[in-house]
Amino acid sequence: MKRIVPLLVLITVVIGCKSSKKASNTKPVSVTVKAPVTKVAPKKNTVKSESLIANKIIRTALSFSGTRYKYGGTTRKGMDCSGLIFVSFKEHDIALQRTSSMMATQGNKISLNQVQKGDLLFFSTGKNKRRINHVGLVVSVDNNTVKFVHATTSRGVLVSSIKEGYWNYAFREARRIL
Repeated sequence: MKRIVPLLVLITVVIGCKSSKKASNTKPVSVTVKAPVTKVAPKKNTVKSESLIANKIIRTALSFSGTRYKYGGTTRKGMDCSGLIFVSFKEHDIALQRTSSMMATQGNKISLNQVQKGDLLFFSTGKNKRRINHVGLVVSVDNNTVKFVHATTSRGVLVSSIKEGYWNYAFREARRIL
């Protein structure tokens, strides 16, 4: 639209300037250029669109279910926890850091009772309980039961519950990326 109005004015001026004859006893003609009417699309509901994106990311992550664990892996031949999250978000044009500890610096920190589908859960599973070294993607929240997809060294990519003793004990923080 911004290009059309100046173009119409330019055309009007050029056409008006082409006349080589002097008009005698004529009144100047004023030209009014009306901008074309454009319909403004309503703003998208960002919560709804974020939910759609979250569902797509979750479907991508779940498509790796059963993939064996491989440190540093990002393919169906082998996947680690941060590789699973990295690839799932990247497939939908959302860039994340590659390691779980670096991912834990992105987005907004939220409490566990605020998590939604698509949020990330971070864990400390090693000897150093302050160092984040594991990440999972929330796939469902039902009756305060949070389920997340992740890649474990023993069973590969699978869905677990935060209520399971080990994961509840190792949980450190949740973050919202979307």
